[in-house]
Amino acid sequence: MGYAMSKLELESELFEGGDVTNEAGCSNRSGKPSGKVDHEIVQLTNLKSAPNERLCQLMPRKKKLPVSPAKMLAGREGNYSGRGGGFSSADRCHMLSRYLPENGPWLVDQATSRAYVSQFSADGSLFVAGFQGSNIRIYNVDGGWKVQKNILAKSLRWTVTDTSLSPDQRYLVYTSMSPIVHIVNVGSANTESLANVTEIHEGLDFSASDGGYSFGIFSVKFSTDGRELVAGSSDDSIYVYDLEANKLSLRIGAHMADVNTVTFADESGNLIYSGSDDNLCKVWDRRCFVTKDKPAGVLMGHLEGVTYIDSRGDGCYFISNSKDQTIKLWDIRKMSSSASCNLGFRNYEWDYRWMDYPPQARDLKHPCDQSVATYKGHSVLRTLIRCYFSPEYSTGQKYIYTGSHDSRVYIYDVVTGAQVAVLKHHTSPVRDCSWHPYYPMLVSSSWDGDLVRWEFPGSGEAPAPVSTKRIRRRYYY
Repeated sequence: MGYAMSKLELESELFEGGDVTNEAGCSNRSGKPSGKVDHEIVQLTNLKSAPNERLCQLMPRKKKLPVSPAKMLAGREGNYSGRGGGFSSADRCHMLSRYLPENGPWLVDQATSRAYVSQFSADGSLFVAGFQGSNIRIYNVDGGWKVQKNILAKSLRWTVTDTSLSPDQRYLVYTSMSPIVHIVNVGSANTESLANVTEIHEGLDFSASDGGYSFGIFSVKFSTDGRELVAGSSDDSIYVYDLEANKLSLRIGAHMADVNTVTFADESGNLIYSGSDDNLCKVWDRRCFVTKDKPAGVLMGHLEGVTYIDSRGDGCYFISNSKDQTIKLWDIRKMSSSASCNLGFRNYEWDYRWMDYPPQARDLKHPCDQSVATYKGHSVLRTLIRCYFSPEYSTGQKYIYTGSHDSRVYIYDVVTGAQVAVLKHHTSPVRDCSWHPYYPMLVSSSWDGDLVRWEFPGSGEAPAPVSTKRIRRRYYY
């Protein structure tokens, strides 16, 4: 105990007066902030991740610096927060959010094909990764990252474009450039799941209402009650599938181009967010479809296609990644009834699948930008790169993190826009990454085939060596 306390005291001195620290709260890292967010989101973020006000007043500290762990523990013992000696959720987030998962990385797995999707389960016990070579692997995180299920996908076209795990973690759905979504029983005893050989991969036909018209699905999500699936497709549409009735329940002609991303806004399942190559984000309210295919609102601000949307889960805020090389934060209360602002024609030719982003486009701004904040520094090229809010439990969602075409993972502060960490290991684009819901652990997945684990402080193992595999130069989707 004496050693532990002396370590905390030393950490306190470093945190409040030293020159070097690993904590995000007081590090001065590279990357220029885009300016502080002057919005309600600042207060909401502080409510989730700032320590008790009374504790801040009673415990002396340097202005604007987080309260050190030693003083947080002393405050808890002295019941300064008035909670009977316990931490509030905001106190906990204040403690945990300063420790970023930036040490390592440690190798989880290495495949011979590109990793396209990767996500922790809601409780963090499982990790799902989908590869272009038809394999989807489910790892037992608590069991030493052993492969619990190795799924060989059926009727794959091009790649596994998305996966989604049911809330009870019994079923997994996977999609490709096909209107058929396959569902697999994850809870079965078989480790090897070969489609319709060792196990049945039931096909859910999303094209039934159109007589078999062929299209691809870029994005799929389970509803929070596990009864429905929502999907975005290459035929500019959003689909909702009723799993209990085993039929398609809704098709919306949602956008003027590919719908790259869809998600439910909150636990109610009433609101759906969508993003498209028509540069727009749209909000759909299933309770009031007065006019067919008419959204509840439209959000303008991106100059190029939207690659991914992640909801904050409160029915108000979400973030979007875009081919204009930015992440934007949105408040749906600012949405318009229609896309009334005409961007006009761009004066340059560009295709993100094989060209670099034009230098003359980097400083362009949308004339009717409705976003709350913009985050820059990462690169969105060649593939539909994903971004997320950091976990609510451990960070209070005070960060945004994203993969990048330049083979890195970027972590931004939601309020200041500053880059608080950049994770470097991969040799090809990082299309997806996932932060553990409870621990300071992040897994990145790349087109170099590597799945690697970043932690704070680390597991004590030797970090993974840089991959020497040949980098593929031409990428699509």
